[in-house]
Amino acid sequence: MDFKDGQEPNIIELRKVGQSYDGGQSWIIKDLDFLIEDKAGQGEFVVILGMSGCGKSTLLRYIAGLQKPTEGEVLIHGKPVSESDRVSMVFQQYSSLPWMTVLENVSLALKYKGVDKKEREERAMELIQLVGLDGHEQKFARYPTLSGGQLQRVAIARSLIANPDIILMDEPFGALDINTRLQMQDLLAEIWMKFHPTVIFVTHDISEAVYLGDDIYIMKSPPSRFVRHIKVDLPFHRSKQTKREARFVELVREVEDAMIEVSQMG
Repeated sequence: MDFKDGQEPNIIELRKVGQSYDGGQSWIIKDLDFLIEDKAGQGEFVVILGMSGCGKSTLLRYIAGLQKPTEGEVLIHGKPVSESDRVSMVFQQYSSLPWMTVLENVSLALKYKGVDKKEREERAMELIQLVGLDGHEQKFARYPTLSGGQLQRVAIARSLIANPDIILMDEPFGALDINTRLQMQDLLAEIWMKFHPTVIFVTHDISEAVYLGDDIYIMKSPPSRFVRHIKVDLPFHRSKQTKREARFVELVREVEDAMIEVSQMG
């Protein structure tokens, strides 16, 4: 791939990606293209919507390096995903190692990279404080020692320390109660405004998608590909008040209508 002088490679690019589990007799995903440009110092918050089974989580697994497509290319910063440079992922189910403390979980990626203990624990503590877990660092990262919301905070901190420019999130708040979910939405918005990473976020919650996202992409049912792109033209800084503004309500309605339309596609 060639670039002009001073031009950065796209941060994520999927080219003609397809997924089949029966040798090509049927396709879950087919001829899917997806491009996220590198916006230096700005980042992007991309939300993926679609019916269950359309392959949303599979796309995240491609980008994370956890699965290879049957056909097509997956590029991160212009290069194929490699074993040594995987992107971490925050799942709906709690993914922390329960036999390790919060501090050990968050600093684990730095340990694998050979960072000395003092430095990795200092860097981990900065993120533990950022996600509101100061004072819990020596607790084991398991339920019920920590609540569901706290365990997802551990996962977000771990993801940030491992690869701070890309965060993949697969329905990370789906198992949380409504109050905790709203708190986690605000925390994620604050983290995004502070670090400006590229976030790819899968959810079934349309209001959540509009509140958090810059761009919403909707996938149709198999053979899946993206068929709608909705730009979220809300202010950069968002708060509870944002959800009560006319433009927010209008965007939620627009996305709902688009989801109904896409669900009826063959």
